[in-house]
Amino acid sequence: MNSRRVVANISLSLDGRVNGPGGDYDMGWIVPHAVTDAAREHMVAVTGRATTAVLGRKNYQGFGGFWPAVAADENADPRDRAFSAWLNEVEKVVFSTTLTETTPAWAGTRVVAADPAAEIRRLRAREGGDIVVLASASIIRALLAADEVDRLSITLCPAVAGGGARLFEDGLPAGDWILADLSSTDSGAVCLLYDRAR
Repeated sequence: MNSRRVVANISLSLDGRVNGPGGDYDMGWIVPHAVTDAAREHMVAVTGRATTAVLGRKNYQGFGGFWPAVAADENADPRDRAFSAWLNEVEKVVFSTTLTETTPAWAGTRVVAADPAAEIRRLRAREGGDIVVLASASIIRALLAADEVDRLSITLCPAVAGGGARLFEDGLPAGDWILADLSSTDSGAVCLLYDRAR
């Protein structure tokens, strides 16, 4: 049976937040750490084996407003261009109950209103490479709760957000993880890869 790896990719503050006290878009503390050489190389490595990208509605709209054009921008960092080209070509699954686009503007996109864990199990049953969840905390939480995450890709940023949503909330099932790789960035962030111990 084909077994596709599910990789959850996210940035966290030192106090475990995915955003700050200002809400979903209070993530300015992430930016200086996302544009370093090591962070860019980490992102290309994490997505290199993936053939499906999973996004929530907010990230889909945010990514879709920025990334599609980067691949053709000769002034952009080559790794950003590679990530953009990958995003443009890869299957994109967007979880949303509010998006009404019957034909999303970004080619290769499919909007799904189903339970994330159930859809991920369907994706696992098909042939393909890794399935990467891109920075969508609510989807990652749902998949962690269902034990459907095989690899955690965490960029730990050297900032205390002081409030905001946490990735690891009380009530998630306990489990062990094995460190697969780590690297540090010039900005002081640490890029961590953990594989689920099964």
